[in-house]
Amino acid sequence: MKTVNVHEAKSTLSQLLAAVERGEEVLIARAGRPVARLTSLDQPGRGMAFGTLKGLISHMAEDFDAPLTVEEWPIESSVEP
Repeated sequence: MKTVNVHEAKSTLSQLLAAVERGEEVLIARAGRPVARLTSLDQPGRGMAFGTLKGLISHMAEDFDAPLTVEEWPIESSVEP
């Protein structure tokens, strides 16, 4: 993790943002003490991975993916049966 002082951060903000976009983190310090961390909003590897909920569904109806009839639709429809 790169550490820069406030003056350097102000002077090189574009370069620091480019580094953050490449996945680096930047620590901004004032008088040698860290006061902020510059990180990407798009953190790779975060979010739900496939298979995370495996084993948590104890029952699923045999026809869970069968098409609904018009009468079963949860909203009013302008389609006549």
